[in-house]
Amino acid sequence: MKWYKIPDVKKTDQPFIKKVKVGNKSICLVGYEGELFALSAICPHAGEDLSRGWCAEGKLVCPVHRFSFNLHTGRGSPGQNDYVETYPVEVRGDDIYIGITGLWEKIKQAFK
Repeated sequence: MKWYKIPDVKKTDQPFIKKVKVGNKSICLVGYEGELFALSAICPHAGEDLSRGWCAEGKLVCPVHRFSFNLHTGRGSPGQNDYVETYPVEVRGDDIYIGITGLWEKIKQAFK
């Protein structure tokens, strides 16, 4: 796993959603109820930008069709049958890092 420092974002207790580019991925960095989450910024339903959405009841809500995704697991709400990828987040001092697992690492893990 490779860890990427997210520039110009500091941990705060205030809720926020910020779209960041990590490697070649667009990711929503979400501050919600004192925790940090990182999820794919692209809604699998219609490709909308989830960073324009909002959080409610522990879910990131798509601004267009109201599809919602669990902040912890990325799973869509019941009946959606979809998900968004989630990524680990670490706070190191005042800096925020997001971890990205490469494709080959994922394949190796699947066969362990």
